[in-house]
Amino acid sequence: MKKLLRLLIMLVILVAVFYYGFQNREVFLKKIYVIKYSDYVEKYAKKYEVDKYLIYATIKAESNFDANAKSSKGAKGLMQLMDSTGQEIAKKLDMKIDNDDLFDPEINIKLGTNYISRLMKKYDNCTSLALAAYNAGSGNVDSWISNGTIRKDGKDVENIPYKETNNYVRKILNDYNVYIKLYE
Repeated sequence: MKKLLRLLIMLVILVAVFYYGFQNREVFLKKIYVIKYSDYVEKYAKKYEVDKYLIYATIKAESNFDANAKSSKGAKGLMQLMDSTGQEIAKKLDMKIDNDDLFDPEINIKLGTNYISRLMKKYDNCTSLALAAYNAGSGNVDSWISNGTIRKDGKDVENIPYKETNNYVRKILNDYNVYIKLYE
């Protein structure tokens, strides 16, 4: 009898959670798809001509808005920049940074957004290819295009051969669309 009562209570709780979630779907989704560091995101998205919602989606996927995030491969900060990438982009922007500066939200967002902007230009504003290059490197993306694995228009992201990159691109594109629907 006690097990049945516990099961019944859990069922009521689940129904209440789902009911609340559906009744307040937008409020619920905004708790998952947060907007943080908006001063920096909006400033650099505008400056480097990148959709701010793409930057939010990238930060969500890369670090879930944890400025102190560090990957097992050494990527740092909100947009998970490798030291070498951070230094390379900083040099192109005439900035001098220390590798630990990549944990600074403004510096990280500035460099990451500039990097995405450069990749967008390189791949003719094809978001899926720019994201694939952000994750796997432009050398890999260039190789996949040249050997016919993926098309230059990026409309066949399902053919990206690296499973991690394939999932990464799909996740960010999905999150990007959710951000647009929630906040525009």
